[in-house]
Amino acid sequence: MKSSDPNFSLLRSQKNVPAEFFWPEKDVTPSKGDLDLPIIDLSGFLNGDESKTQIAAKAVREACMAHGTFLVINHGFKSGLAEKALKSSSFFFELSKDEKLKAYRIPGSISGYTAGHSQRFSSNLPWNETLTLAYKKGPSQVVEEFLTSRLGDNQQNIGQVFQEFCDAMNGLTMELMELLGISMGLKDTNYYRRFFEDGNAIFRCNYYPPCKEPEKALGVGPHNDPTAITILLQDDVVGLEVFAGDRWQTVRPRPGALVVNVGDTFMALSNGNYKSCFHRAVVNKEKVRRSLVFFSCPREDKIIVPPPELVEGEEASRKYPDFTWQQLKKFTQSGYRVDNTTLQNFSTWLAKN
Repeated sequence: MKSSDPNFSLLRSQKNVPAEFFWPEKDVTPSKGDLDLPIIDLSGFLNGDESKTQIAAKAVREACMAHGTFLVINHGFKSGLAEKALKSSSFFFELSKDEKLKAYRIPGSISGYTAGHSQRFSSNLPWNETLTLAYKKGPSQVVEEFLTSRLGDNQQNIGQVFQEFCDAMNGLTMELMELLGISMGLKDTNYYRRFFEDGNAIFRCNYYPPCKEPEKALGVGPHNDPTAITILLQDDVVGLEVFAGDRWQTVRPRPGALVVNVGDTFMALSNGNYKSCFHRAVVNKEKVRRSLVFFSCPREDKIIVPPPELVEGEEASRKYPDFTWQQLKKFTQSGYRVDNTTLQNFSTWLAKN
């Protein structure tokens, strides 16, 4: 770890939060109440019930056109898996500093442990620790293999739990891609499912330590995910906030529910019909907060093209240029800080390069 990287065990003992963790006043404006999100029961859809599928699809469509986020329950996860995954993330972050550093992320790679993302930025640092793991579909157990290779066989259980959780998240992602296609009224309802069949994903464990000045700091700053869709498991500590109706609103944790956010890549795949969710994570003065996040991505070289019927006709036109996930990833990793104008700025950058 670089000498400039934050050591949260030391930061928490200080009276004041270091200035590099402060955010501009506009970014830390307090939440104005709770966001009223639809809680979508997936059991009917997963069981092939047509009428319940249409009810779920309608709720998805309304939420995605409004702000790009919704909750799902009865998502088919094995009983206890979500709780076990959260417990494993706590176990990892409570390891000694030296143990965690065995999994430290090498600059330029996806997988590994970081604190405050100070590898990339020197100011407005997020008050968090993260463990990020590349996930690939197929027989290889890449999540488990990475952690075992770094932490050793004595911590193999962490990797096994995270691998199982990622496999379940990936399965749910594919189901949601089909539901999104249905919600748009596509003739080919499997368009998005097929589009992501050969894609990959990024899994991230977030750990937000208590912060003595939570009104000045953020766990994650305001941003849109550049990926396609994000599935988020929260613990029971409030932290996720979405910008909707011209104000920040809180997404309260609900037992058994997962949060689904639309990202920039899917907004492009919907030709702008569905909004990429603008969100942030706030921190708590006394409590640790944990979340587990699964970001779905297309295959790196696949051209991001919306279904033909979304761009046909006199009134419809392409909102975004052709691009690949590899190009967008390169743009967001080149020192650019993702926000709610990423896709617009990327489109401009693409036209010049």
